[in-house]
Amino acid sequence: MTFYALYLHLEDFLLPCLNKYFFGIDCPGCGIQRSLIAVFQGEFTTAFYVYPAIYTLLLLGGFVLLNLKFRFQHAPKIILVLAITNGLIISGSYIIKMNSILI
Repeated sequence: MTFYALYLHLEDFLLPCLNKYFFGIDCPGCGIQRSLIAVFQGEFTTAFYVYPAIYTLLLLGGFVLLNLKFRFQHAPKIILVLAITNGLIISGSYIIKMNSILI
């Protein structure tokens, strides 16, 4: 099976959001799977609109993986800044999403 055939069916394997299932509202992580699939499909703008923190999360994950191999000198500070940035983006976009739903 080629990579192309594999990624055509990624949407069949998405995990359901238990928060949305039980309580009927999105959680702060809702959309990350669809956003990641959009990145794989080259739909970069769609990926951002679905989950605004996708690129900073990918940057954080990539940096953490690189740090496991190369042990950068200032890695803890960089990871902290990226984690705080991600937290702010996720929190901000969640608040905006919830306010737009309630209005």
